[in-house]
Amino acid sequence: MKLKKCIVTKGKGFRLTDHDSAAHVGLHSKDDARTTLERSTAQLTDLQGKLYAQDRWGLLLIFQAMDAAGKDSTIKHVMSGVNPMGCSVHSFKAPSTEELDHDFLWRAAKALPERGRIGIFNRSYYEETLIVRVHPELLERQHLPAGLVTKHLWKERFHDINAFERYLTRNGFVILKFFLNVSHAEQRRRFLARLDEPQKNWKFSSQDVQERRYWRAYMRAYEDTIRHTATAHAPWIVVPADDKVRAHAVVAQAIVDALQDLDLTLPPLTPARRRDLARARRTLIQS
Repeated sequence: MKLKKCIVTKGKGFRLTDHDSAAHVGLHSKDDARTTLERSTAQLTDLQGKLYAQDRWGLLLIFQAMDAAGKDSTIKHVMSGVNPMGCSVHSFKAPSTEELDHDFLWRAAKALPERGRIGIFNRSYYEETLIVRVHPELLERQHLPAGLVTKHLWKERFHDINAFERYLTRNGFVILKFFLNVSHAEQRRRFLARLDEPQKNWKFSSQDVQERRYWRAYMRAYEDTIRHTATAHAPWIVVPADDKVRAHAVVAQAIVDALQDLDLTLPPLTPARRRDLARARRTLIQS
């Protein structure tokens, strides 16, 4: 798999149109993708156990995408072998009144994973540079002092996000940010499927259709966000998402690669710990 072509660590010159095809990923068939996904999920099960036991690193996975891009299904399939005890998923909906009375990173900071665990953000603080940028009227609900709402607001938020992510990585948290890059045509097909298939009707929201009118604005916002927040310590992985199987394989492999880079191992047994285990064995045999 040509995963490197999906990873963005330097945003200068980034264009979404360079990342909208599954062809450059190198998975030539769905069978290839399924094989990769199966292998990666098995590796992830083993790596998560070591991450939990070592209790030194934490992993934060951020998923951003347009509606119907497959965030939920990606999380479900990629994390299928992960022990729920060592993993948490937090979905960020419209902020509550309490959340709006705090800084925009507050609710995300509360949901961060502990050391040894995997935290998954289904949407995140990046909504503050996406939906809020496309719909600036939402800023009114944040009660910011008027003098702070200037033409520099978005660059200031990019700066704050970069500082926040740098802070986390300096404290032992690995950050991977996934943008599931679904096309306008594929989103339409998936919305129609939600209407045509009774078991998917519950997923449909008329608001999602209304947001399609702002597609170009969202693409500009995503492009600008990735340009300003792609870093070596907190990269964006831009995943062609029209083919869900291939998208799942790309996400799974990226997570495995990041964990393998940590050189995770089970904690070594000290002489004192070995003696404790030997005593426990004798006690169990005699009981």
